[in-house]
Amino acid sequence: MYSAPFASRLTQNRQSAGAYHQVGVQTAVTSASAHHLVTLLFDAYFAALGRAQFAMQQNDTAAKGAAITHAVRIVDEGLKAGLNLDAGGKLAVDLADLYAYVCLRLTQANLRNDPRALDECRQLMQPLRDAWTSIAEHREVLNRL
Repeated sequence: MYSAPFASRLTQNRQSAGAYHQVGVQTAVTSASAHHLVTLLFDAYFAALGRAQFAMQQNDTAAKGAAITHAVRIVDEGLKAGLNLDAGGKLAVDLADLYAYVCLRLTQANLRNDPRALDECRQLMQPLRDAWTSIAEHREVLNRL
């Protein structure tokens, strides 16, 4: 389909772009506050859901699996692992339960190729991301006063 030199340049360009993106992500993570790190986790989660949805539409099983696995890891190893169940009380326990349910539904979405399960996971997590983002906005307003 493509000539060998073109395909090689395309691959090199994608690798370079991927490396540039990775450096940008690492820099953002290194310099981020704890609050901003959670925001980055939410952003990555929703991006992974978008990739999974697109992969489902394209019947790309490998990409779908990779994207859903990424989303599960973000929820389980990032958001859920960051909860302090002792200090967080009922809210932390409720969030842990929600995160466990989201991981279950993501796994089912992967196994069943179910875009509705992805939509459900998006709808369950969107209010949390919105609330988390509003905390930062309120903090900025308070800091200006």
